[in-house]
Amino acid sequence: MAPPKLEVGLAGLGRMGKRHALHFLNHTPRASLVAASTPDETELEWAKEHLVPFGVTIYKLYEEMLEQDGLQAIVIASATSVHADQAMKAIAANKHVLCEKPLSTNVEISQSVVDAAERRPHLKVMCGFSRRFDASYRDAYKKMQAGLIGTPSVIRSQTCDKFDPSGFFVAYAQLSGGIFVDCSIHDIDLALWFFGENIKVKSVVASGITALGPTLRKHNDRDNAIGIVEFYGGKIAYFFASRMMAAGQEDSTEIIGVEGKLTVNMQPQANLVNIYDKGGFRRELPATYYERFGEAFVTEANEFTAACLGEGELPIGLRGAVQAVRIGCALQESLVTGQKIWFDEIGERLERARM
Repeated sequence: MAPPKLEVGLAGLGRMGKRHALHFLNHTPRASLVAASTPDETELEWAKEHLVPFGVTIYKLYEEMLEQDGLQAIVIASATSVHADQAMKAIAANKHVLCEKPLSTNVEISQSVVDAAERRPHLKVMCGFSRRFDASYRDAYKKMQAGLIGTPSVIRSQTCDKFDPSGFFVAYAQLSGGIFVDCSIHDIDLALWFFGENIKVKSVVASGITALGPTLRKHNDRDNAIGIVEFYGGKIAYFFASRMMAAGQEDSTEIIGVEGKLTVNMQPQANLVNIYDKGGFRRELPATYYERFGEAFVTEANEFTAACLGEGELPIGLRGAVQAVRIGCALQESLVTGQKIWFDEIGERLERARM
């Protein structure tokens, strides 16, 4: 008898939704993509060509998809503004959930997803932070855990996208929550992973510029930003986010311990090809975030599927997703106001006058 497969429905068929669809369709042997939903006509046309021939049922209404017989899990890759609502509806419908980051751009709404999941502990609910599934980051974490660099004290991490002249990110800024919630959320999650998710934030401060996208300011956003997060217990993280890289995607991390350091992707490269020509020596870079982390997304899909089928625990706890949003939102607020933000040891905001 063939082993059981997880029947999966997908919400959203935009840039990430299409990728998730193809991952579950072609690269996740223990899962079957059986349904997908999107209200967008262009995405529906794509689905008719790429999904319907493989037996995937397509819906315009998410709520109708949830009612499909046999559906066991939902992957949410829709607009950020509906992540939390769709996740809670899926949980209420007794479905496992893999939700793209962030759960929400609002801390309280993000927490409501965690609360809903904790009321149904038999369900597997995960927020997809893709770098935790990347082989290099996992190797760095394993080495840190083995004591190779001693106690980690400083993290420097960046998410730097290749410049997109189409204006997509300017339009997306209305919904994204800003550069720290959209881009640096990955680096924030890495800090929580390497420092430990129970670590408490002491202060955040941020600054940024609009070098190529001045209209981002009307959405309280920037195309380049730096954030510094101090934690209780003597640890600190430095984050850099940019949307104007010329050569390609540059995502890298440095974990500095008291006895050494680990670096991941400090010299980004698309592959192992080196180019030697009259201009000298060079390497090409991946053009997009997905080109860098494509394999991590496939690993994520397979490990989520295995957990839903009872073959292991989820590799990421859900509470850390709320902490990441809390830090990202505080950094975005500091970016806009120019003020440093302080927290007490239980995570409550402190007024400056009380410091």
